[in-house]
Amino acid sequence: MPARFDGKVALVAGGDDAIGRAGALALARQGATVVVAGPDARPLDATVATIRRAGGRAERVVADVTRGGPEAAERMVAVAVERCGGLDIAFNNVTVTGPARPVAETCETVWTELLAHNLTGVWTSMKHEIAYMKEHRGGVIVNTACNLLSNGLRPGLGAYAASKAALTTLTRAAAGEYLSAGIRINAISPGPVDGPAGPGHATADEIADSVVWLCSDESSFVVGHDLVLDRKRAA
Repeated sequence: MPARFDGKVALVAGGDDAIGRAGALALARQGATVVVAGPDARPLDATVATIRRAGGRAERVVADVTRGGPEAAERMVAVAVERCGGLDIAFNNVTVTGPARPVAETCETVWTELLAHNLTGVWTSMKHEIAYMKEHRGGVIVNTACNLLSNGLRPGLGAYAASKAALTTLTRAAAGEYLSAGIRINAISPGPVDGPAGPGHATADEIADSVVWLCSDESSFVVGHDLVLDRKRAA
């Protein structure tokens, strides 16, 4: 049986953390040529090395879509296309939690940085990913939101949750606007992955498997959905 993504190119923005690394590796195992992007070369190189050791194809591009603005996102997409010949899949795993503070005690700098990372950075990435996909054969985009809204807000994370809730809304809006162009857009909402799996937690590999499914033809009927990834049991 051929791999799901033979002949396709996948861009993973934020391919330097646990979720991005696992997603990049999972996409490569399914045949995609993967381009990982982020602000620092060293962790990206580690992700590329992991993929290549597993027999996959990978490249990296240093691009900070948070602080570099639209130009960084444009370059990220351009490099993926130039080096690998196209763009079929984009996994926008651009996320930062920030310091835990009650809403009224969150400073303007932290608020601005959270929006820049978790909302504006993904928006600028989507702008250029969508622009390329519209002019070619369409594609699939998956954004990383969070499961705090479904599992209950933890004190001090209101600003972070607000930025991710806005991203979910942006994802759903874009999904409706670009489906006719052959672009399918969804989000995932995982919890933290830096500890043992428990209530409200999925492992990085489980999250990666969900990203692979959302990017595959098997989920062609899923549009504008925010897939919550947790272990909660029905009451």
